[in-house]
Amino acid sequence: MKKCKLHIMLLVLLAFVLKVKGQDMDNTVSSFETAYALAYEGNTNTAHNMLYNLVNDPGTEIETSVLWASTLSWRGDYDLARSEFNSILSKNKTNREAWLSAVKNELYAKNYATALGLANKALVHIENDQELKRLQTVAMDGINGTEYNQDGWFNIESTVNIKFTDPKNSSTVPNETNAAEIENVHITPVTEEKLKNTVMVNSSVTFYDQRFDPITTSSISYKRQTPYGAIIPRINNSNRVGKNGIQLDLDLYPKIAKGFYAYINYGYSESDLYPNHKVGGDVYYNHKSGIEFSAGGRFINFATKDVKSITNSLGYYMGNYYFSLRSYITPESDNLTNVSGNLLVRKYLKDAKNYMGVNAGVGFSPELRQFTSGDQLLAETLLYIESQRLSFEYQFTSKNNLSAYRTNVGVLRQEQSFDPGTYFYSISAGLTYEFNF
Repeated sequence: MKKCKLHIMLLVLLAFVLKVKGQDMDNTVSSFETAYALAYEGNTNTAHNMLYNLVNDPGTEIETSVLWASTLSWRGDYDLARSEFNSILSKNKTNREAWLSAVKNELYAKNYATALGLANKALVHIENDQELKRLQTVAMDGINGTEYNQDGWFNIESTVNIKFTDPKNSSTVPNETNAAEIENVHITPVTEEKLKNTVMVNSSVTFYDQRFDPITTSSISYKRQTPYGAIIPRINNSNRVGKNGIQLDLDLYPKIAKGFYAYINYGYSESDLYPNHKVGGDVYYNHKSGIEFSAGGRFINFATKDVKSITNSLGYYMGNYYFSLRSYITPESDNLTNVSGNLLVRKYLKDAKNYMGVNAGVGFSPELRQFTSGDQLLAETLLYIESQRLSFEYQFTSKNNLSAYRTNVGVLRQEQSFDPGTYFYSISAGLTYEFNF
């Protein structure tokens, strides 16, 4: 009987281990497939950060290592990519995908002699491969002084015989997310050259448990992707406490250097419901380890008061998840410093355009909504009262990825400006529609 119980316990333990192991494998596969989708839609940085966590696993599959090395190449880190490919090929001399990517890495770097040598060596292990022969010819032409642009030597139909097409084949500079329909064998790229424009329409409403009437807000914006970064002009409209106001807004995302980009914002309004002027900016650094840093500031000009804040953030990509912690530090008179913080946790689904997330905030935010009490504008007072915020978001795309829909629901607990220590609550909901063309 004791032996029987022992056997049963061992079987239960074995089943548990296998189940946990299976879950880990499922998570790894999910992260890998998400990284693939992100990479081959042009969002190389995000894919690179996800893969960084996977390649450090001793049990990393060769497909993951090849994609990791490829993202290094697409980012311009040709020497690091070469080292990774050499390590892969020293153990897997018949892996076609690794040879193709290694040869292309040298072609990207215009090391034509090295590319030719790799192609010749690859054909020893993989005989009569037409794609390798084609790349061999490209390398030879390069040595002879013939230069090709991407359209000239990348073959759209040459696939990385695992699941997707090499994004370099689409003549896209990997940086921003592009729309593409994922098929079983490869993707048909809808490149950044074709999808440079986005129109976004947003509408939301907020209800309060006391004193304040519902607030409705809406906006329409246009995004233009340029070689130097994205430009987003926007018109915001708000209806609060019986008043209607409009604000003109502009966002810029200029590219600075490899791994660096910036965010710049300017807003203007003549309405009491918005600041007269607001200016903001951040500089971001994206490290290959998956960590992203930013530092910047905000300036808000009201009719009777100016608000200045210092802001910084720390982001981290881990598998399909992205974590971001941002703080606002607002110096005030009498050596008083107000601080607020915001935490975003987002899980990506099939690609960067499909995700769900949670956003939580606490403290004294410099960008809270404005209200009036009778004829008195309370915006300046409300900037420095305690609040706690929690919201949920979910975004999904249409089948062809040309349209995206985002919903969000949030709750707010905020201190009464005219009665410190007492709080009111609000519930908000919004919908955003996005169309790419």
